[in-house]
Amino acid sequence: MDISVVIPLFNEEESIPELYEWIKRVMIEHKFSYEVIFVDDGSSDGSWNYIKNLQKVESSVKGIKFRHNYGKSPALYCAFQKVQGDVIITMDADLQDSPDEIPELYRMIKEDGYDLVSGWKKKRYDSKLTKNLPSKFFNYTARRVSGIKLHDFNCGLKAYRNEVAKNIEIYNDMHRYIPIIAKDAGYTNIGEKVVIHSPRKYGKSKFGLDRFVNGYLDLLTLWFLNRFGKKPMHIFGLWGSIMFFLGFIAVIIVGAVKLYDMYHGMPYRLVTESPYFYLSLTLMILGVLLFLAGFLGELVTRNSPERNVYRIEEEL
Repeated sequence: MDISVVIPLFNEEESIPELYEWIKRVMIEHKFSYEVIFVDDGSSDGSWNYIKNLQKVESSVKGIKFRHNYGKSPALYCAFQKVQGDVIITMDADLQDSPDEIPELYRMIKEDGYDLVSGWKKKRYDSKLTKNLPSKFFNYTARRVSGIKLHDFNCGLKAYRNEVAKNIEIYNDMHRYIPIIAKDAGYTNIGEKVVIHSPRKYGKSKFGLDRFVNGYLDLLTLWFLNRFGKKPMHIFGLWGSIMFFLGFIAVIIVGAVKLYDMYHGMPYRLVTESPYFYLSLTLMILGVLLFLAGFLGELVTRNSPERNVYRIEEEL
């Protein structure tokens, strides 16, 4: 099979018929063999009933329905376990992503050899204040952290080689960082394509402003797990040791100052009367706690079933 189209959706009953007919027309025109997997993320409208009825007359249609709204990342993860196409195309169900982009995305994967191609909505029809400006700042930060030169990490329109989709784990709200997850998994040939972004035709956006706060927290989590996920002692132990050492040296200095004053007959005060003594103790305690956090992290990773899971590209 040439292409699997994965479409997560939540209450998109009005747009699904038009979207499917558009995809079908593109596939027939370019003679692709294909499947379309709709993932209903707990819709409360008639989305699932339409998908079920469509599947009865269209053998290319498949569907997954969640009992309640889990989010886009779980929807993509479950669909990726079922895809059969050589190239996987993901797109949103709101008609803001154009199926006419599919042939070129497919070509970039098959002929240009990309592992993943991410869409770039260079001209957007969203609100500048609530989406465009925060999105630019978000993408700038993601570029700096990951080193991946993409303009739009969170674009729903993406293309993947089948192997990539099968070997990346998307969870929580990590769909925003699929290119980073793919790079961390060893798939570094990541491209970008300017795609058409259309105004929303039906309904309203399902995402609120909280996604920006959550997005940055997820980015920090991803960065930390990628760098220290299997070696937590390297960060907690390092900074714990530094803080303990600084606190210990500070205590010695406080004590040495008192002894110096006593030896020279100068007025002095008790060590416990110095605020520096308590600051030093605080540093030492924090250092011990950080070191113990690293030690416990090492115990957890040692018992992880994936502690020795490595991705082997080729074996002779």
